[in-house]
Amino acid sequence: MAARDHRDALLEQLAQALGSKVIDLRPLSGGCVAEAWKARLADGRLLAVKRDDPQRSTLPLEGWMLEYLRTYSAAPVPLVHYAAPGLLAMDYIEHDGNLDAAAQRHCAEIIASCHGVRGPAFGLDRDTLIGALPQPNTPTYEKWVPFFRDKRLLAMARLALKEHRISHALMVRIERLAERLDQYLEEPKSPALLHGDLWGGNVLTRNGKLVGLIDPAIYYGHPEIELAFSTLFNTFGKPFFDAYGAFHKLSSDFFAVRRDLYNLYPLLVHVRLFGSSYLGGIESTLGRLGL
Repeated sequence: MAARDHRDALLEQLAQALGSKVIDLRPLSGGCVAEAWKARLADGRLLAVKRDDPQRSTLPLEGWMLEYLRTYSAAPVPLVHYAAPGLLAMDYIEHDGNLDAAAQRHCAEIIASCHGVRGPAFGLDRDTLIGALPQPNTPTYEKWVPFFRDKRLLAMARLALKEHRISHALMVRIERLAERLDQYLEEPKSPALLHGDLWGGNVLTRNGKLVGLIDPAIYYGHPEIELAFSTLFNTFGKPFFDAYGAFHKLSSDFFAVRRDLYNLYPLLVHVRLFGSSYLGGIESTLGRLGL
C-alpha cells in the first residue's frame, strides 16, 4: 500500500473508531512493536495511536494492562479511548524527557506507591507481554523465587535457546544458576504490583514530575526485579534510590548481588528482540557468580 493510501486508511479507521474526524496526524518515533502516531481530533482530543497487524495484534492486551494500572494504582497512566485488534488509542502525554533529580524523586514516590499495591500471589491471572514477547504469569505461585526461576529466567532462556539466540553452553550455565537461586534471592513480604518494563523510554516526565508510565508489562512480583531493570540503561540513579528507600527499605546487598542477577531477565528479553550484543552482560553476571 502506498504511503498516502496507508495514511488515508488510518484516518478513516480512526474517525470510525473514535467518533471524531482527525484534523492532524503525525508519526511518532520509538515504536518497535507497532506503528505510532500523534493524532489531534476535531473534538479537541490529543491522542497517541498505535497500529499493528490485526491478525497478530498485541494492542488489546496493552490496553488492558494500561487500564489495570489506572484502576489499581496511583500511577499516571494514559486513558485508553479505544482498544481492538490492530488499533490502540490513548491520551497523548506531553513530556520533556528530563529525568533530573526532582523528577527521579517524584518517580520514586509513584513507583513506591505502586509497589505498595499487594496481590494474592506471584504472577497474574492472565499472561501479559514484555515488548512484543509473551510473558507467562499463569499459573500463579505462592513463592517468588520459584516464580522467578520458572516464569522469568528459565522461560525466557529456553525460548532464546530454541530461537538459536543463546548457545547450549550458556543455557547450561543459566540452569546451574536456577538450581541455586535460593542462595542469592529473598522472598518479599508479599507480591507487589509491578509496571514490569521500567526504563527511560517508558517513563514520561515534565517539569520535574512523573507525568506518564507507558508500555507496561504488569504482574505481581518482587519490587527488586523492577528496581534492577531501572538501572540497566541508567534510567534512575542516586536521587531515585534515596527517595525510594524512604518508602521501602532496600536490602544491603541489592546492588552488590541481586541487581545484576535480576537483570538477566531483561537482558534475555533484549537478546531475543535485538540480538547478540546483549550476551556480554549475561556472560559477565554469570562469571561473577562463578558459573
